[in-house]
Amino acid sequence: MILFGITTGRHSEFDWTFRGGNRIFFPEQWDQLKKSLPQYRQNSDVLGVFCELLNEASPKLLPSYARAWCLWESTSSEWPPVSQLQKRFEDLSYALTYARLVTHYAKNCAWLKDGELLDENAYLDNIEGILINGRFDFQAPLENAWTLLKRWNKSELVLVDNSGHSPSSSIEDEIVKATDRFALF
Repeated sequence: MILFGITTGRHSEFDWTFRGGNRIFFPEQWDQLKKSLPQYRQNSDVLGVFCELLNEASPKLLPSYARAWCLWESTSSEWPPVSQLQKRFEDLSYALTYARLVTHYAKNCAWLKDGELLDENAYLDNIEGILINGRFDFQAPLENAWTLLKRWNKSELVLVDNSGHSPSSSIEDEIVKATDRFALF
């Protein structure tokens, strides 16, 4: 099994990425995200509000909510960080679908009990795994991969320096190398 940008479904991970934990690195962008919401909702659960608005707002307002969410996602996925919208989010249909899916899953913590994947990891005992993570991954911090590594006996961690969450050419190279190791010829 090959995993990239490791998350383990702990509720703290969802809070970190989607409820502003990583705003300590991106305070200006977090404020910009909050300001894109109606003023009376800016001090509410930002993730919950976006999830609601992306599914219930008037069609006229949907593009601005989708763009705001995707701009926040763009900010923290690259290394070094960027301040503009990633190219993939320029397609409004894609951006809206992406933002709806991410907020829906994150709001519900992927329907996992807190720590469930780590606590129920016996199924991994006989599976070899390669965990690939960027050192500067602000959306799936290295600590997630490290925690999983310590509980998965047949796994190894490939740390990619100078990479974030988006697949850089270095990360793509490591994914190909890992795939080649497991390939059946």
